[in-house]
Amino acid sequence: MFTIPIILIALFLLFKSIVIVNQYERGIILTLGTYSYTLGPGLKLVVPILQRVIKVDIRINTIDIPKQEIITKDNVAVSINAVVYFQVLKAEDAILKVRDYTYAVSQYAQTALRDVIGGVELDQLLTDRQTISDEIQKIVDAETAPWGVDVTGIRLQDIAVPDNMKRVMAKQAEAERERRATIIRAQGELTASDNLSKAMTQLAQSGAISLRTLQTIENATNGTNNTVVFALPVEVLEGFKKMAGKI
Repeated sequence: MFTIPIILIALFLLFKSIVIVNQYERGIILTLGTYSYTLGPGLKLVVPILQRVIKVDIRINTIDIPKQEIITKDNVAVSINAVVYFQVLKAEDAILKVRDYTYAVSQYAQTALRDVIGGVELDQLLTDRQTISDEIQKIVDAETAPWGVDVTGIRLQDIAVPDNMKRVMAKQAEAERERRATIIRAQGELTASDNLSKAMTQLAQSGAISLRTLQTIENATNGTNNTVVFALPVEVLEGFKKMAGKI
């Protein structure tokens, strides 16, 4: 008469004692509310009613940090959102030492984001994003390590600046481009003047400048009734002297 209920109860207890832990999970065993041990992956047996299993995912998780309004060191209001990557290394610590480790990691990340961004200027924020992300990661990782959580990375995503600041940045970039263009032109003119000076020196030393002058005079007086008056520089006269000395 009592055989069937006993069998059913036995089957129910047997069913309750079987626990399957996936490869990406760890099982925390609490015996009468006290931590006993941690289960690895596979088929496991526990004591029904007396023991409870809490499964913890040990894969890398992601948390989206919502857009934050932050004032930088140079008093510019920016809007920033980020992504936090973390992984549970010690499942028992993540369960026993903090109530909700995912929420706690998110809150610490938001606080660290505000602290770090508030200590840098806008130019550094825009040009050195990776260094700032690494600094935030170190802060959050140090705070969450006692929970058995490893923060593997934090990435800053969208950085939005006010429209008036965008216009200022555009003008600054245009001024920088003009400055570089002016420097390049000046360097080109300096190089050209150096080359021209060297050429004039060589022509004067060889007397070739006098020949060039004579050719110019000849070309200018080829026509009839042409009267041309030239003021010859001293260098040309010196060239004539050199030519006469060689003859």
